[in-house]
Amino acid sequence: MYAPTSTNSPRSGPTSGDDDALTDFDGAGEILRAWGNGLRPDPDLTVSEWADRHRMLSGRASAEAGRYRTARTPYMREIMDRLSPGDPAQRVVFMKAAQVGATEAGNNWIGFAIHQAPGPMLAVQPTVELAKRNSRQRIDPLIDESPELRERVKPARSRDAGNTMLSKEFAGGILIMTGANSAVGLRSTPARYIFLDEVDAYPASADEEGDPVTLAEARSLTFAHRRKVLLVSTPTIRGLSRIEREFEASDQRRYFVPCPHCGAMQWLKFDRLRWQKGRPETAEYHCEGCDAAIAEHHKTAMLEGGEWRATATAADPTTVGYHLSALYSPIGWLSWERIVRAWDAAQGSDEAIKAFRNTILGETWVETGEAPDWQRLYDRRERWTSGTVPAGGLFLTAGADVQKDRIEVDVWAWGRGLESWLVDHVVIEGGPDRHDAWSELTALLDKSWPHERGAHLRIVRLAIDTGYEAPAVYSWSRAQGFAQVSPVKGVEGFNRSSPVSGPTFVDATEGGKRLRRGARLWTVAVSTFKAETYRFLRLARPTEEEMADGAVFPPGSVHLPYWVENEWLKQFVAEQLVTVRTKRGFARLEWQKLRERNEALDCRVYARAAAWIAGADRWSEEKWRDLEDQLGAAPTDSDPAGQINRPGQAPQGKRRSDWLGRRGGWF
Repeated sequence: MYAPTSTNSPRSGPTSGDDDALTDFDGAGEILRAWGNGLRPDPDLTVSEWADRHRMLSGRASAEAGRYRTARTPYMREIMDRLSPGDPAQRVVFMKAAQVGATEAGNNWIGFAIHQAPGPMLAVQPTVELAKRNSRQRIDPLIDESPELRERVKPARSRDAGNTMLSKEFAGGILIMTGANSAVGLRSTPARYIFLDEVDAYPASADEEGDPVTLAEARSLTFAHRRKVLLVSTPTIRGLSRIEREFEASDQRRYFVPCPHCGAMQWLKFDRLRWQKGRPETAEYHCEGCDAAIAEHHKTAMLEGGEWRATATAADPTTVGYHLSALYSPIGWLSWERIVRAWDAAQGSDEAIKAFRNTILGETWVETGEAPDWQRLYDRRERWTSGTVPAGGLFLTAGADVQKDRIEVDVWAWGRGLESWLVDHVVIEGGPDRHDAWSELTALLDKSWPHERGAHLRIVRLAIDTGYEAPAVYSWSRAQGFAQVSPVKGVEGFNRSSPVSGPTFVDATEGGKRLRRGARLWTVAVSTFKAETYRFLRLARPTEEEMADGAVFPPGSVHLPYWVENEWLKQFVAEQLVTVRTKRGFARLEWQKLRERNEALDCRVYARAAAWIAGADRWSEEKWRDLEDQLGAAPTDSDPAGQINRPGQAPQGKRRSDWLGRRGGWF
């Protein structure tokens, strides 16, 4: 049988007689090595092994540039490896705190798929814009810093290169990136791999075509048992959180770590973190087994010795779920001391505590929207001089609700900790079609209310709803000046980064002429402020005996005057937060009316939004103290709570009361 030489058949192996022939030309060694490598199968790596061997972190995308080390975050090893082709899991759910390494683990999976197990992949961010940003800041560095990936993804040098902002082609597959707000992107192509990042920030529906998670996962069904789906998110609100719903349907794995003193395995809980009051630097974790104090320097060894343990039975055996708080953050990232400082700083603010629970503990926040009893509020009314701002009130805002036949306005005084007092309730007869109604509203901006310390205060900002006759509202607001008047638009939903956003420019009409971008519109998350108001109304109040001993009202307390009527109180608690199910079975929270009229609650929400726009949620201690000094309302040795009522007494020092309420000034 004819035996070909190595020069005309590189498929045959070299024989002893062929050695000299193989080395008779340049490049023979390289050909032999390439030939041998081609016969050797790809190494059977897991995702974490691939990351340790091939992943390089760019300085553009990571605070710790250099070679990726799974040992830095040992808790991510199992999560990544469940995404490997050899693992039977099809869906991996990760409910976690912020900044624990989840996004980089997801990117490791993307790199692994491109290099080791190519196939169509879909990566979904909350919006298309975020998908583009993630492509620039995360995916491009992932490819650029790894030679194995650069070889497989063509450079974006031409329109037909297959490498665009939202699409990366490679041999055997393609990576498509899109936003959960784009139904077209979610149903663009079948996908074996699906990476759903920050699912709790996804909209309820993608272009009105349905739940984004459901739409995305439908792309993988044709791959049957070979599919892999990773759902990752910091949770948000109980009952609305997608990631919590998915985690609770899983086997609910927790990362158990050993106590360095007794060896007891346990998962870390915030209530076992202890510290001396006012000294966050003393934070230590107390073991559930021996109750010994564990210093943070033990954490590295504890993480290395940790393991994931299931704490429930999954509804679907192919789904595994993981939960992790920032208590596990590696040394050099978020320390226990910083966690304690964040907790201390959040006290007194429900929004801050909510953010702490979501981003540091990786837990949902429970919104309570049960309407308080209006009769209980009636019994808690307080007596102070009608039309007067009580001593604790430091500035005024107003909320205006425009109706067909009237404009209702409530004026609220605000103090430290967002303690508030209803100062005035005004009903202007005649709707937006009546010229005199707008004149009366304008006059209200110039009105002043006497302060118990002797000053006179004007409204620093009025927020007016644009839901009815928006053009008329824009026209009037423009005439008054946007420094004192803020047109607002209410939107539902809790999943917003800020309760107030804007302003955005909208068209206005003046003298029959259309003015492009002639008005400024603020967007208000009314659900957030309604829930806050109800929480404030449920706060415990000190008794007269406790106040005599120096007790004060807690931050956020709502004070209602004795003159307020039953109808107003009924309107103030006219809505209730309920959980409703969509047609597809998903839960969402919705405010529903208990009675028809709710103007008092709406006006409160708008006045609260005006306080936010004025900056009260972000003022420093120095700013609050300055306000108190101007009004003579600062605490003294004889009045430590600053609550002694002294009607008619002028503030000490230079009087600036007219300056405090100047239209458009200071705030």
